[in-house]
Amino acid sequence: MNQSKNPAPYLLFSFLLIIVDQASKLLVHKYMEPGFSGQISLIGNWLKLHYVLNPGMAFGMQLGHEYGKLFLTLFRLVAMVAIGGYMIHLARSGASKGLLWALALILAGAVGNVVDSTFYGVLLGNAPYGSPTPWFHGQVIDMIFVDFWEGFIPDWVPIWGGQYYSTPIFNIADSCIFIGVCSILIFQGSFHSTGAHDEPELKDEEEVREENAGLESESYITPAAENIDFHETHENHLDTPTTDPASPADELEQDKNEKES
Repeated sequence: MNQSKNPAPYLLFSFLLIIVDQASKLLVHKYMEPGFSGQISLIGNWLKLHYVLNPGMAFGMQLGHEYGKLFLTLFRLVAMVAIGGYMIHLARSGASKGLLWALALILAGAVGNVVDSTFYGVLLGNAPYGSPTPWFHGQVIDMIFVDFWEGFIPDWVPIWGGQYYSTPIFNIADSCIFIGVCSILIFQGSFHSTGAHDEPELKDEEEVREENAGLESESYITPAAENIDFHETHENHLDTPTTDPASPADELEQDKNEKES
């Protein structure tokens, strides 16, 4: 039986990641210029800080519908609550620690981007032009640019053929979601098997009661049966006539009597 776990450490881990994510976004917004003019190289030419605003989903993807952003933000709010509640339920059910840490990463990423979508349109004024309302239309701040390839996709590639493509720019919240989902997909076998043999399975109280009742009935029946067998054997032995073998002296006396007669 898996032991129930306290969900507080996993919620605290998510909260710390949310703080780091929000701090990085606000620092980028305050101190960096958007686009290539404000780009900062971290490791050579392939890892950079590049400030961009993402009006859509993770890794720069967008929804083209007029109310697509509103639907996406509402979906993120529902997903955030669902993931948090599910993680708490799994912790109390004794789920694997690895699974709980992965869900904590996903929860942190979901909340981090929800904060941007919900409030940044009002607090930072970065809602796209023509948005019905700045609430729930804030643009997510992305800044991590792993620039290992860019160029035009060949025309023979379906859907994206002929378009210019660059490596997606993302943020810490996106990274948390990506790492959490990949961890669950890769290690799901160990997540579900962990704890299966930690403790012997406890028997149901009713089963234990029935087994004890069976043992007690056997303890009363078996000695009685043994006593019956013993008495029957002893009585049969007493009823059977026995003859003692003649002693040598008796045989001599019998021979003497026969001669005299």
